[in-house]
Amino acid sequence: MTKNQQTAQRAQSSTTPSDPRRWAVLAICCVAAALLGIDTSVLNYAIPSLVTDLKPSGTEILWIADIYGFALGGLLVVMGNLGDRIGRKKLLLLGAGAFGVASVLTAYATSPEMLIGARALLGVAGATIMPSTLSIVRNVFTDPRERTTAVGISGGVGAGSFALGPVVGGALLDHFWWGSVFLINVPVLLAVVIAGAIVLPESRNPDPGRLDWISVPLSIAGLLGVIFAIKTAARDGVHEPSVWIAAAIGAGCLIVFLRRQTRIASPLLDIRLFRNPAFTGSVSANLVAIFASASLSLAFSLYFQAVRGWSPLMAGLALLPGPLSAAFAAPLSSALVPRIGRAKVVALGLVLMSVSMVGLGLVTPDSSYWLLLPALIVNGAGITLTFTVTFDTAMASVPKERSGAAAAISETAMELGGALGIAVLGSVLTGVYRGGLDLPAGIPAGAAQAARESVGGAVGPGAQLSGPMGRQVAETASQAFTHSMHVTTLAGAGLIAVAAVIAFCTLRGVPAVIDEPADEKDGATADGTDGARELVGS
Repeated sequence: MTKNQQTAQRAQSSTTPSDPRRWAVLAICCVAAALLGIDTSVLNYAIPSLVTDLKPSGTEILWIADIYGFALGGLLVVMGNLGDRIGRKKLLLLGAGAFGVASVLTAYATSPEMLIGARALLGVAGATIMPSTLSIVRNVFTDPRERTTAVGISGGVGAGSFALGPVVGGALLDHFWWGSVFLINVPVLLAVVIAGAIVLPESRNPDPGRLDWISVPLSIAGLLGVIFAIKTAARDGVHEPSVWIAAAIGAGCLIVFLRRQTRIASPLLDIRLFRNPAFTGSVSANLVAIFASASLSLAFSLYFQAVRGWSPLMAGLALLPGPLSAAFAAPLSSALVPRIGRAKVVALGLVLMSVSMVGLGLVTPDSSYWLLLPALIVNGAGITLTFTVTFDTAMASVPKERSGAAAAISETAMELGGALGIAVLGSVLTGVYRGGLDLPAGIPAGAAQAARESVGGAVGPGAQLSGPMGRQVAETASQAFTHSMHVTTLAGAGLIAVAAVIAFCTLRGVPAVIDEPADEKDGATADGTDGARELVGS
């Protein structure tokens, strides 16, 4: 087949009517992805109850909290490629079934060790679901405009699900034992498996090449090492020997892994994807945006619960308007792209995020919630405009055959960006709080130490002092914490503003409607220039 014939075949395939089941497919994928978002945030609200029940050690508590993220982040690249090879539907259904089993094991864990193992299995299963949902949506929506809308809806639901975790967790924990927050996954996942087996179409890369088994452990060890180092440094400080050991192992494995990917015929991570400016610009914008905003949820969760004294359920409900606005604003992105272009929509979304973070950063201990509400809504809308278009651009800028690998790269960048954001800006939040905490003379050493550890140790139920001195400590800690929020959110807003400029520059040549890009195996040049020219229309 000549190159012209191949191009004509691609053009014909791009105009093929979409699958009539596509909106049902989208609904199934959204439900599966939403469960991952809820599970990511719900554990924090169950920890106090499970600590009373299982009595884990301090080290075991840390592993219970972290192992899910370690397994998820470390396996995304491998699982994305596996879906391209064995079929994305098959991988999603297997992962959903495994997630349901792991949820039962987690809910009924009888020891800390069993709970850690079950959470690890949840992370492995989650790594199969996350890239599969995005790549299935990419493959089933062949019309570019519908695809943008579908990705926007999927992204909006994903954003909203993170805020649902505290709400769902708080509601369940008010009436049931801690395992209920995991057990609720089971009937939903059962419905996903049954409906998915009937509705979801199968898709895979018809010519994936041989799986490089050397690259698999290098990828897992590299990502696990880096993620472990980031999370440990954020929690215990960079002076811990385990941080440097994990960072050295992770960085070393990743260097060897990346060098190997440039030398083998069928790489696990296709480095050539980054030669496409649309793909690189989209992934980079996502990473910076999630890095800068990752600490926002943490800061406001502490603010509402410790400074304002609200219950976990009330705190979760207070944060809910932002993600809800993200879900409802999803169709707006697909309407704006044809009118003003992808670069301007992404830049607009990032500007809205930046401006809203400045507004949220001006919070005081006595700020009215109704003054914060507009900023929360604007932030959610900005998140939707940004991530909808960047995810769609990243997925559309690569051939459908490699959509699983592309989804895995995008999701891994999000995981690393979030971990780095918590580590760096979370450390800034804590450091500025401690530096601005001016405790009164005569305070007992234990109470002073608790107050310096976190604002929760100085205010509310965690406070060890009462009476006039207790009120003075609480007032000082509240002021110091809100000042630390000012510094952290303004720093994040500045980073997002810079990302807006970069995104506008890197994406401004990308057309509103992206044609199916050429696959290098089907005639594009080895450096990917044919695909890039077709994408940007140069």
